[in-house]
Amino acid sequence: MTEDEAQAWLRAEFDVSRETWQQLELFVALLRDEMPRQNLISKASADNLWGRHVVDSAQLLRHAPVPDASKTWLDLGTGAGFPGIVIAILSHYQVQMVESRKRRCEFLQQVVEQTGIADHAIVKADRLENIESFPADVISARAFAPLDRLIALSHRFSTENTVWLLPKGKNAVRELKGLSPKRQKMFHVEHSLTDPDAGILVGKG
Repeated sequence: MTEDEAQAWLRAEFDVSRETWQQLELFVALLRDEMPRQNLISKASADNLWGRHVVDSAQLLRHAPVPDASKTWLDLGTGAGFPGIVIAILSHYQVQMVESRKRRCEFLQQVVEQTGIADHAIVKADRLENIESFPADVISARAFAPLDRLIALSHRFSTENTVWLLPKGKNAVRELKGLSPKRQKMFHVEHSLTDPDAGILVGKG
């Protein structure tokens, strides 16, 4: 997916308003500006930022419940803002982003404030183990931990209706097979739009 194709997909998929598009562009600009100061994304993916990162994050909304202001999306290890910031810009979810690294948190807070999403996007600057439990409607994690550890750490935030959206790249099937049979039944694999060899683990419960 080229950068032009990525932007065209976003416009078509979400019927993006001018204001929302400006928020996305500002986020990308802030990210590029911060890259010389900290390693937010790999240099190899910097030239395909819209496809490799923005669309890769936005596609998760295809598998999520219909968003509204009463629903909470918990994003683990948000890092450079993927998918948390993208989800907050494109939807009405109450997005809570957990990130333990101080400089990442400072960057995320800057983005939240400058893009005008502070009313429904919160940066939780701490380790997940220290975050007080609450019921999340959606739990996502793009590069947080191996699947078994991820579930062990975050399952206390889930209910029987929680949707799990976990991009796992080429390791999706392998990591899924590493779970107990009971846990395996929670998930199925969806193909990623941005990489035909990559998978997204979609689960419930």
